[in-house]
Amino acid sequence: MEEQVIALFHTYPSIAFLLSIAINIAISILGIVPSVFLTAANLAVFGFWQGTFLSFIGEAVGAIVSFLLYRKGFRKLSETKWLSDPKVKRLLEAEGTEAFSLVLSLRLLPFVPSGLVTFVAAIGRMSLLLFLVASSLGKLPALLLEAYSVYQVMNGTWQGKVILTLVSAFLFIFTWKKITRKKA
Repeated sequence: MEEQVIALFHTYPSIAFLLSIAINIAISILGIVPSVFLTAANLAVFGFWQGTFLSFIGEAVGAIVSFLLYRKGFRKLSETKWLSDPKVKRLLEAEGTEAFSLVLSLRLLPFVPSGLVTFVAAIGRMSLLLFLVASSLGKLPALLLEAYSVYQVMNGTWQGKVILTLVSAFLFIFTWKKITRKKA
């Protein structure tokens, strides 16, 4: 997918910046597609700092658009039974400083799906402004780490090899645990 996005950027260089943001908005709305391939394409075409900045802007704008769409279309879902889990309920009912802290901390955790955080915050009581600030601040460290990792892997540095080894080990352990749980 990364190669197709890079080709798209090279085909339309005058609007590549806007295309990147539009793709990031689509990824945010879908909520389940990882954006790492877009970060890699941004880094390959625009360089490390400009590509990272572009990814950050795209993710921030995508989160806002998703928040607004989810709020408009799914607000009534906040009363459904499948959102009655105490952890989800806490974010749904959070306001002010508590809502800010929850979204910020959830954005800092790399394995919490971004789309889920946006969805629950949108159908809850959180304001758009608080969501924007908390979400953007939380995404910044995670995105810097992602951009650094992707950049190192793309360039084949020793850090990139260590990152690939660690990710491979994690995936192996995760898969192994899933397989052994099913047998038990």
